[in-house]
Amino acid sequence: MSDAKKNIDEFFNTGTEIDEALQQGVKEALLQHKKAGNPIVSWENGKIIWIQPEDIPVEEKT
Repeated sequence: MSDAKKNIDEFFNTGTEIDEALQQGVKEALLQHKKAGNPIVSWENGKIIWIQPEDIPVEEKT
């Protein structure tokens, strides 16, 4: 079945397209923070931590 003919239930049942879209969105958001020089907040070992822009782990598009 082509992507154009999938209904919403099929997207949620497989989840692949949703997972890929979420991963791409997070990657783009992290890259925007890094480029703007803004830190991000994360959760590590039960605590909130700040990650400085130079330490944000993303690959820039080439």
